[in-house]
Amino acid sequence: MKLPLSNRLAACCSFVSPGDRVADIGCDHGYLGIHLLKSGVASSVIAADVNAQPLESARQNAERFGVRGQMTFVLCDGLTRVPRDFDVLVCAGMGADTMISILGQAPWLKKGTYRLILQCQSKRPQLREYLYRQGFVIRRETLARDGKFIYPVMEVIYAPGATLSAAESYITPALRSSGSPLLPEFLRMVTGGLQKTVDGLSRTGGEAYLNYAEILRQLTELEERYDDCC
Repeated sequence: MKLPLSNRLAACCSFVSPGDRVADIGCDHGYLGIHLLKSGVASSVIAADVNAQPLESARQNAERFGVRGQMTFVLCDGLTRVPRDFDVLVCAGMGADTMISILGQAPWLKKGTYRLILQCQSKRPQLREYLYRQGFVIRRETLARDGKFIYPVMEVIYAPGATLSAAESYITPALRSSGSPLLPEFLRMVTGGLQKTVDGLSRTGGEAYLNYAEILRQLTELEERYDDCC
């Protein structure tokens, strides 16, 4: 039986190192953790979810694919009852507000050498800004296509002192240096969304309009450089 792993979850898995102990928060059907164990990458997986039904589905799938003994299943909100003996935290398929809430309830993530793998569905600039305010830094970031959508996936570590500009919260230095072939298309999508925001604010002007217009200007220049070289 083939494991139905999406491209975005595969991108999350690509940031996991051999031997890592993984905590998959919001595990849904458990496919990410099962894949990491079946492929021999992760040494163990904690699968956590706030809802009992998907957690039970993850448990049944782990049994079906023969990795039940390497997985621990935790019914909880975020990290509230998750054991702390892991190396890598994965949060995939959530919005920024939910991720910020989960991370805000776990300040102990700043202690030790935890790595965070985050695949955010909405308000990504706000999430990136929050991470840097809290002392985290995006070490690597890539893109994955699923259907008509392109999803950023980032690897985050705690390393206080780094800063992120307003424009970089949309297209980070890590993403720019990723070499992803999807970056030019993703950049066009981002500037297109920003253009709509700027157009909507142009009637009233003000500080918000000026801020978004400046971000759009910087990202448009970046887009033009990609167009010139590709």
